[in-house]
Amino acid sequence: MVLAVVDPFENLKGEPEVFVPPPHVITTPCDPWPRPYYLEDGLRKVHPYHYTYNTYCKERWRGRELLDIFATEFRDRPLEYYKDAIECGKVVVNGEKVPSVRECVQNGDIVSHTLHRHEPPVTAQPIGIVHEDNDMIVINKPAGVPVHPAGRYNYNSIVEIMRAERGYDWNPLPCNRLDRLTSGVMFIGKHGKAATKLADQIMARTVKKEYIARVIGEFPDEDVICDQPVMQISPKLGLNRARASGKDAKTVFKRLAYYPPSKSVNGTGPKLEDERSEKEKARDSKMAWKAKEGYSIVRCLPLTGRTHQLRVHLQFLGHPISNDPIYCNQRVFGPSLAAGDALSDNDEDIISKLSKMGKSEAAEAIAYHDEMVEEYNKRKAEKMTGELCDICDTPLYSDPGPHELGIYLHAKRYACQDGEWEYETPLPDWALPPPGVEGPTMTTIETDPMKLVDEVGDLKLDDRKYKSNGSGEDMRPS
Repeated sequence: MVLAVVDPFENLKGEPEVFVPPPHVITTPCDPWPRPYYLEDGLRKVHPYHYTYNTYCKERWRGRELLDIFATEFRDRPLEYYKDAIECGKVVVNGEKVPSVRECVQNGDIVSHTLHRHEPPVTAQPIGIVHEDNDMIVINKPAGVPVHPAGRYNYNSIVEIMRAERGYDWNPLPCNRLDRLTSGVMFIGKHGKAATKLADQIMARTVKKEYIARVIGEFPDEDVICDQPVMQISPKLGLNRARASGKDAKTVFKRLAYYPPSKSVNGTGPKLEDERSEKEKARDSKMAWKAKEGYSIVRCLPLTGRTHQLRVHLQFLGHPISNDPIYCNQRVFGPSLAAGDALSDNDEDIISKLSKMGKSEAAEAIAYHDEMVEEYNKRKAEKMTGELCDICDTPLYSDPGPHELGIYLHAKRYACQDGEWEYETPLPDWALPPPGVEGPTMTTIETDPMKLVDEVGDLKLDDRKYKSNGSGEDMRPS
């Protein structure tokens, strides 16, 4: 065998490597402190301010035209705005104005967008503190406030509101996520080690979570286990549906209370008058879900963590959350509200209808618990006013109505599986009995969904006591 001598530096000889500096970016003109908050009409508002978004080219953007990216990936501004922003240099690539809206973005490019930012208002309700120690803050998140800055929200987020309260250099580290419209228990780490420890527990599914929901109609009194897979239909709109080809999902439900529409639980309460107009009664007669009278308070125990899992499963069971602007919206899903529907092929039609909501018309969830949506709330729903900002010509939205600040879904309890810790909030106001009506003001052991999980272990399909097909029909084997 002949051994050849190899020079390890042979490939490094010749011209020296030239350092290529990173692309230029546009920096945000200012970072106002204190944050430009003000409180008005029960809302936390933010004075408009200039802001620059910088983002590296995502893999799915490579080789695509700049205007096409903005038109398909972002929905808070019309196409005409993005076209003008690119042409006048508000949108640049690597710090430079592009020659055409058809300029293609390449791997490594940085896209910058400077705009006069108008944040939507959120509730002025303070962030409640459930527990605090040297490592962690357990909060009661108000409904309608996003956890992280995202989309149209920046300073009006849990992270930024807590930073404004505790100091500019304080860095809150959320350990779990709740949807913007959902309220309840959240964990905020004070340092990285504590945040990582709890996040790892949640990822390992060693933390039990219980939610409270308020749904239309009389929810079954038996243990209900829904195992319909959940599929993401539109990432842009945040739309998910029950689909056989989706990801595995399983939720345990247990009814806490049912409140009929016209009398109390024990039948002796005051009769509630029907204050609907004849026009509203005619409208309601065409809605299949109107036959489901009253509303139920339901305890929910998700055994998996799919996006919108509880909302999708409750919709599939025929008892959607009463004021859910997506999954309890007849104008999007039709008279049946997609109860028991896991096979239809109308996703594109649903996406089209949903994308129109909240622009020229109110994004209304029509099926409320009292079945009488006041015209005031409709008028107050967030929608375009037809007015423009004096500085940037941005179309202005009206303030959101009270029913748009959140939905009837609350993360009530988080508990460590080995019993080391457990944190719980009281029932939210909307889950308490109506005035003059008797009902539970706190959860009970008899209705605890965690009790069912403890009894049957992992809740394999053969172990379940009951499963609903969407109509509330008992499907237990005879």
